[in-house]
Amino acid sequence: MSSEPNRRKFLGTAAGVAAFTIVPRHVLGGPNYIAPSDKITLAHIGTGTEGLREIQPLLAAPEIQIVAVCDPCKFATGYRDWSKDGLLRDLRRALGKPDWRVGTEAVIPGGRDVGQNVVDTYYSGLRSGESFKGCAAFADFRELFEKQKDLDAVKIMTPDHLHGVISMAAMKRRKHVILHKPIANRLKEAKMTIEAARTSGVATHFMPWDSNGSMEQVLAWIRDGAIGTLREVHNWTNRPVWPQYPTLPTDTPPVPEGFDWDLWLGPEAARPYHPNYTHMVFRGWYDFGGGSMADMGHYSLWTVFRALELSGPTSVEPMQSHDCQLTDGVSGTVRNDFSFPTASVVRFKYPARGARPAVDLIWYEGGLHPPTPEELDAERKELPAEGMMFTGDKGKILAGFRVETPRLLGKQQVSGDFAASPARAPRDPGQLSAGLRQWIAACKGGAQSPGSFLHAGPISEAVNLYAVALRTRKRLLYDAESMKITNAPEANRYLSRDYRKGWELESV
Repeated sequence: MSSEPNRRKFLGTAAGVAAFTIVPRHVLGGPNYIAPSDKITLAHIGTGTEGLREIQPLLAAPEIQIVAVCDPCKFATGYRDWSKDGLLRDLRRALGKPDWRVGTEAVIPGGRDVGQNVVDTYYSGLRSGESFKGCAAFADFRELFEKQKDLDAVKIMTPDHLHGVISMAAMKRRKHVILHKPIANRLKEAKMTIEAARTSGVATHFMPWDSNGSMEQVLAWIRDGAIGTLREVHNWTNRPVWPQYPTLPTDTPPVPEGFDWDLWLGPEAARPYHPNYTHMVFRGWYDFGGGSMADMGHYSLWTVFRALELSGPTSVEPMQSHDCQLTDGVSGTVRNDFSFPTASVVRFKYPARGARPAVDLIWYEGGLHPPTPEELDAERKELPAEGMMFTGDKGKILAGFRVETPRLLGKQQVSGDFAASPARAPRDPGQLSAGLRQWIAACKGGAQSPGSFLHAGPISEAVNLYAVALRTRKRLLYDAESMKITNAPEANRYLSRDYRKGWELESV
């Protein structure tokens, strides 16, 4: 175990797992001690506000050593968040230092300098008894892979348009991967990323799985005929909760000091820098984000897709808001194929599969939701701001947004019903989820986690077709086998990306 290649080989084999069981950890240095040679060395790519939240449980995990951070933004400049000082307070609590970055209370933390400082501060304080060389920092993930030789894995917390590119670059180098949603914001890139996970054999974990609810009770009712034949699944969210800009920026503010705009753009076409493209608001642009369904639908619908075996929709139909403007006193609709609408409904039609009949999936966002069911009218209740509903020809099941606390509408709960399964309980920000613990085991030679990329194909297909339907404002007929839109050939160009020179998948 003295050489680095041998250490990495050990972490990637089932024999390594056996060795952990043969040598008790207390022999090596205490009941929670993990020898440095047994740790998973990890680079955290993306140190914006969400990245800094998600770095905290990894810091506390004794099985993981963060050895590098990477972000094209060096300084904490221009970040937005849910509150002015909430993240700062969270980080101070995690670091055990109430005076950390004192005097910066008016500045939202972010950037690779802050990320590097968080890692070094944590390890030098709460894990001071362990050997640690210091956290490296990089602007470019390609340089990270070239120079950081002692690296087993990466966690990717970047804007959506970089997810697939960085994941494939990592897997090409046989690094294990944790990824935030979506897999990619282009359908073909998502498919290629999932296939790379399959062929490389590395351990992958797609983070939304940790927040999905259980379909166990809903499936039991459907199988028992409690709502007759399932016809529709409705899911609605209050997203977006960020601006959806109806026009392209026309002003050209200077690029902030320490911000490598070219690296941030990555594979996307060059354009002038503007803050309205970047921190927190990138998700509203087709080039950089995946919209509200990519943001929230992974949390609510992935478990539904897997339980009902939904894949290969035959059609995707958008219904969406639009923006108008006056030009020389004449009213007109803004022609917009660059940003998501403020509100929309998208209907997917899925064909029958096995014993399951054809079913429609309807996604709502921007405050829209299905009509209030008559059963709720009788109870003098309204639909919640976010939720899910399964509609059959003889009844309905209403649940929370992530399938939590399902109930049969208008019926007494059947004798023998088991307790409604809630969504997975929110975890302490300093604790690893069950999915991440399974990913750690997979890095050491165990089975892939339930949140592996390998299970994310159908949900990735849906969220990317949703974006194409909204972008073209057309009902799309889709041939899943050939991965083509058949009634609007011009829409097929949005299934893939025109990669900027030097950013082609084979060259990163």
